[in-house]
Amino acid sequence: MNPSSERTGLVQMAAAMTLSGTLGVFVLESGQSAWNVVFFRCVFGAASLFVYCWMRGLLKPGLFTARTLGLALVAGAALVLNWVLLFSAYRLASISLATAVYNVQPFFLIGLGVLFLGERPTRGKLAWSVIAFAGLMLVLRLTDTAGAGGSAYLSGLMLGLGAAALYGVTAVIVKRLKAIPPQVLALVQVTLGAVMLLPMADFGALPAAPLQWGYLAALGLIHTCLMYILMYSAIQKLPTTSTAALSFIYPAVAIMLDFVVYGHRMDAAQVTGVAMIFLAAAGVSLNWTWRLPGRARPGAA
Repeated sequence: MNPSSERTGLVQMAAAMTLSGTLGVFVLESGQSAWNVVFFRCVFGAASLFVYCWMRGLLKPGLFTARTLGLALVAGAALVLNWVLLFSAYRLASISLATAVYNVQPFFLIGLGVLFLGERPTRGKLAWSVIAFAGLMLVLRLTDTAGAGGSAYLSGLMLGLGAAALYGVTAVIVKRLKAIPPQVLALVQVTLGAVMLLPMADFGALPAAPLQWGYLAALGLIHTCLMYILMYSAIQKLPTTSTAALSFIYPAVAIMLDFVVYGHRMDAAQVTGVAMIFLAAAGVSLNWTWRLPGRARPGAA
């Protein structure tokens, strides 16, 4: 691999994940419902991705068969609903905790791979799954189970889990669509999202302030079009391990901004749970293996 190309990929992936980490702040500062936020993200994202794909000559006839278009639309529906659930979770459970719970998505992918692709997880992946589940139980622990605060918090975390499951569905389907340029696939998905969510959009509650419109436009132009262009370009240049490692910039930035902008703090149990989820997700994504103590490595004297 060309070292210069790899360095460019590292910068692109780091930039994409940093942008992704700012997503929650833009969602909350827009002042809109999750339905409106996702609708306008899709509208602005579709317009900008169309211009990009057209200028790059990616919109060629015959890209889709009836089967691949159907799969792309199912994946797009799952992706758009994933955004609705995740953005709703931000308001109910905080950006930090919703992001932490959302990062159990690698384990939903393992489960979906077993159910639909006939994959058999290794013992190492099963061990990481147990650690992630234990961490999730710590995050789900309610500090105030009585009253609306605890109920809203738990609802938010459940929405975050639902978003992670839907993302897993999208990822499994997209694996079958490798022949289609990812930017075109993203264009199809956000176009579908704009059509899907049109009946749910509340046009009577549109932002009055230009700044709020700016946040909505940025979610489509920056957090969808630019971010996906950077991310897909980086993936083409980087080994899988580098891509997986850099993806942890996203939750780190999200948690830091949640504290800086909104002053949200996690208690000790939640911090421990989040750390366990991130450790387990890193173990699966980077394919870390478990070695029993005292067992000699092959070839060792």
